[in-house]
Amino acid sequence: MKNITITLDERAAAWARVQAAECNMSLSRYLGEMLHDKMRHSREYEEAMREALAQKPLELEGPYLTREQLYAQPRHLR
Repeated sequence: MKNITITLDERAAAWARVQAAECNMSLSRYLGEMLHDKMRHSREYEEAMREALAQKPLELEGPYLTREQLYAQPRHLR
């Protein structure tokens, strides 16, 4: 673990202390876990985006429906 010093305005510090207390954690641990979660979600998003962009586009068969044809169908068939 690496110890760091951070500077927060009074309002942010008070909010963080309350959040940490509600989770029965120290402020240090709460902020560390919050940053870790943010890092993990960011990494998962990047991975999912790379996978999605690597997929081949869908090849649709047949002609596209016109707007009139699409909305002429009963709603339960769409």
